[in-house]
Amino acid sequence: RSTTGNVYVWEDVHALGFLTNNLVVITSDGVLVADGQNSPEATRKMVDAIGLLTAQPIRYVVVCSEHGDHTGGNEAFPSTATFISSQVSQASLARQAKVPSTNGRKTIVPTVTVADRRVLKMGTTEIQILNSGRSHTGGDLEVYLPQEKILFTSESFSSHIFPSMANAYPSEWIQTVKKLRQIDATFVVPGHGFLDPAPSMTREMAEFEQALEYVVGAVTRIHKTGVGVEEGLKQVDWGPYAAWSVVGRNGPAAFRRIYAELDGKLR
Repeated sequence: RSTTGNVYVWEDVHALGFLTNNLVVITSDGVLVADGQNSPEATRKMVDAIGLLTAQPIRYVVVCSEHGDHTGGNEAFPSTATFISSQVSQASLARQAKVPSTNGRKTIVPTVTVADRRVLKMGTTEIQILNSGRSHTGGDLEVYLPQEKILFTSESFSSHIFPSMANAYPSEWIQTVKKLRQIDATFVVPGHGFLDPAPSMTREMAEFEQALEYVVGAVTRIHKTGVGVEEGLKQVDWGPYAAWSVVGRNGPAAFRRIYAELDGKLR
């Protein structure tokens, strides 16, 4: 799907039934891809599709999310690609690479890291790689195109999917999304979920921020009563977000993670 003449979003169906999105930026000085897919086969489909759009090589792959549904197919990117991530994600993938694979896939460890912000100039296109704070994981990145005013959030924002907090920093995630919402973007591309017309996506990121605040607030109120996790899970009411995708899986994980944060167990 094209967003402008040189920027595309690749969408493929996640195993849980929602979309995983990737940003593809084609320039006169090569191609940048933000995030991959969950398997070599799925990522190769994207690489092949890019080859139909341009003869330019894929020069950069930005690992915005270190999780397997975004990195499991990274070995399918061509050898021309330099992989970029946060230092946290680089360390995580390096540890993963040392563990013998059970599915024959190779873990690609990024060689370039971004501590705060890195600006790439590819032809006439400026691409900003942002480390805006801990959110879905401790090492998420985002990609911003200031000329096109396009922001790819990866898993810092997923559209109408219950917040996935199993590895998150819940209260910090709220602040990260607030920071992202201050960026001058007319089109926001989430890591997961459907893409609606441009104005709707900025509204949906604002709604996602509200969802994060609601979820953290609901669990915090229960935590203050002193009940344990299992009893608290029986009491929690996810309100307007109870109908969002994968709440049955993500809800209990979020509850436990917020309790861990409130108990000072996250570092």
